[in-house]
Amino acid sequence: MLIEINPVNPQPRLIKQVVDLLLEGGVIAYPTDTFYGIGCDIMNKKAIQRIYQIKQRDPGKPFSFICSDLKHISDYAKVSNYAYKTMKRLLPGPYTFILEGSKKVPKMMLTRRKTAGIRVPDHPISIEIVKTLGNPIISTSAASPDGDIFLNPSLLHDHYGKQLDLVIDGGPVPGKPSSVISLIDDTPVVIRAGLGDIGIFETS
Repeated sequence: MLIEINPVNPQPRLIKQVVDLLLEGGVIAYPTDTFYGIGCDIMNKKAIQRIYQIKQRDPGKPFSFICSDLKHISDYAKVSNYAYKTMKRLLPGPYTFILEGSKKVPKMMLTRRKTAGIRVPDHPISIEIVKTLGNPIISTSAASPDGDIFLNPSLLHDHYGKQLDLVIDGGPVPGKPSSVISLIDDTPVVIRAGLGDIGIFETS
């Protein structure tokens, strides 16, 4: 199923339709400020396993997930004063921050070091979905195992077919990855340079 949602002012009725599907264990594709993402309710283990199958990904490599704001992040990660001030400057935006996960995060979503990748994208559709759902959703790019990125929601819908329960058409997206920054031990490490200014983390 392909539905069109306004990317500036998402219609509450349509957001509720998406969230109802997620609560039933559905897997969706949705727009972010980087790529179209594939996601599900972080609390639904079967749905997460479906995404691992779709992406043909090693179960030992957790996906990152989307929170709605800084307060929401603090429910799912240990946020120091330094991390809070850093993220407050940059979020919402095209960054994935690596933080130590809290007990609320399902074990399968944590690395062996108990860390998690967390996003707050600057995109009203994904934020409204998470706010309405009340839980984070998985964040992984809508890409084929060969690395082909699908930026057109219609092509994305045609490619995945029945593997996805719903594709949201939220218009064009940048098509470049987020910058990944580790804030573990209050020591910022740029793991991947993508969209977003990473100058504040680079030392001369």
